[in-house]
Amino acid sequence: MIESGDVINIITQAVTTVVVSAAPMLIVAMVVGLIVSIFQATTQINEQTLAFVPKIVLVMLALIIFGSFIFSTVGGFVVRLFDSINTMTIS
Repeated sequence: MIESGDVINIITQAVTTVVVSAAPMLIVAMVVGLIVSIFQATTQINEQTLAFVPKIVLVMLALIIFGSFIFSTVGGFVVRLFDSINTMTIS
């Protein structure tokens, strides 16, 4: 029988997996945004594309670098999820 504790555990694991998988790109975007903002403030350049282009490039680079880590994290969650489905029964 599926209990509420099982559902809460699966949801907790899912949220944790999403946060851990998204963290590398979010951290890179935050650091690059901060550096570009400081650069724009010191030079008084108000070009909008200056904020987006470095972020996009470096986030894609982070996705390439951390892609295997993200894949293994999500894959591990899916394996644990499928294993837990075998132990659950519906009544």
